[in-house]
Amino acid sequence: MRDTLRIPLEPWPTLAVVAGLALLPAVALAVGQPFYVVFATRVLIYALIATSLNLLIGYVGLVSFGHAAFVGAGAYTVAVLMMAGVGSAWLLWPAAIVVAALLALPIGAISLRTRGVYFIMITLAFAQMVYYLVVSLRVLGSDDGLTLGARPSLGVVALDRDTSFYYVALAILLAALLGMRALLNAPFGRALQGIRDNEIRMEAIGFPTYRLKLLAFVIAGAAAGLGGGLLASLNGLVGPNLLHWPESGVLMIMVILGGTGRLLGGVLGAAALLIAQEALAGQTIHWPLAIGVVLLAVVLFAPRGLSGLIRRGSAGP
Repeated sequence: MRDTLRIPLEPWPTLAVVAGLALLPAVALAVGQPFYVVFATRVLIYALIATSLNLLIGYVGLVSFGHAAFVGAGAYTVAVLMMAGVGSAWLLWPAAIVVAALLALPIGAISLRTRGVYFIMITLAFAQMVYYLVVSLRVLGSDDGLTLGARPSLGVVALDRDTSFYYVALAILLAALLGMRALLNAPFGRALQGIRDNEIRMEAIGFPTYRLKLLAFVIAGAAAGLGGGLLASLNGLVGPNLLHWPESGVLMIMVILGGTGRLLGGVLGAAALLIAQEALAGQTIHWPLAIGVVLLAVVLFAPRGLSGLIRRGSAGP
């Protein structure tokens, strides 16, 4: 089985990247561009969400087209609780994880009884059901969504400061990547990759493939819910667009662009897509066309995504 024995993470390049990310807010403030601190925080959050989807697509072989439902569930959980008077991030973000996991459990339990294109379509159908449910509920703001009065509190860390929020998001992303690496190197992770490569054989030798896939689906949904909660806390507003199917498509593009089945695939894909959007949107109204051309080139000439290109380049000729 490919990539099952060890999920590598080279120490020195990783430390250099982390050091660069740690210095980013200071550099942005030094050049008089504080906007980029908020933008970088958004990239970190989407990197977390894309990584959660990559767990399904790259390591279990489940192409879910409804991942935005869990992002929206986490975001709306934080918004509703804050409007009810809950202001502690220590309560809000775990609640977002729990609600998203509880939503992922029944959706996964039903969807995983299908395979292939049927699984793609049923996850899309469930996500759209959640989307139209949210739009129809006036208590959730319908089409207008919900606006938060302030950012949550994290005790001694002042999340109302953009720099503080950035470092919290960075710490959460790093913890999620380390957790995913440990999970994939554990027997559970190796079993998931075995299911990806040959599910029939895994069933034949006695693995409970359905339960393993369901657990992975719930874990991915919970991580996406945390990302949604972070987005709501950062932006100060939540809209139903977070649950709409184009959002799931964007997350899938991030994973494909970065490289499916690569630990840093979701991170690279989220960074590349959001940076490209930011750079091109100011130059032309046709920036989605340019993004589409880049994605097509990656699919045709670099099927392992940006992470595959970097790994091949570092290996040398």
